[in-house]
Amino acid sequence: MATGINLDKAVSDILSEFSTDVTKAAQEAVTEVSKEAVKKLKQTAPKGRTGKYARGWTGKVEKTTTTVDATIYGKTGTYQLAHLLENGHAKRGGGRTAPIVHIKPVEEWAISEVEKRIREKVEQ
Repeated sequence: MATGINLDKAVSDILSEFSTDVTKAAQEAVTEVSKEAVKKLKQTAPKGRTGKYARGWTGKVEKTTTTVDATIYGKTGTYQLAHLLENGHAKRGGGRTAPIVHIKPVEEWAISEVEKRIREKVEQ
């Protein structure tokens, strides 16, 4: 009688360990990038008269055992203002204001940066 290797269990263990490593790498990458994205938004956001809008950006990261969610938002309740600044709006006397695009570039950077950092961390 030959002793055999339980291939199913071996593959399952390897995949489980890989999954854990990828989850950990994703959590680290999302946390790092979200902090940097908040800093970038504070720098690129319009300052206005008081600078309250630009200073009001913050973020939070929620981690579970298998997922990580990062949310970046204006803590001063300026979501309406963010929409108007980002997309432009109609003026009272007619015409439109020019959009001040400051959120979209940071969003695109964050998405690509998270992907890049996860790949780097998994390949190590």
